[in-house]
Amino acid sequence: MTPLDKPLKRELVIADVAYTLVLDPAGLKLTEKGRRRGVTLLWKDLVSGDAALSVALKASLETN
Repeated sequence: MTPLDKPLKRELVIADVAYTLVLDPAGLKLTEKGRRRGVTLLWKDLVSGDAALSVALKASLETN
């Protein structure tokens, strides 16, 4: 298995919008292409389940 020791960038299209995905040893970041701000997810949060809790909380706040 190849270790992830430096950032890996890929472009993907979701609903006709281009995004940049960056995977690095700390986590991942998804940003709309040409933008600086995006969604960051740390690997430790993903593994511990904190990421799912955060997503659920954010979704519940946005629906109100």
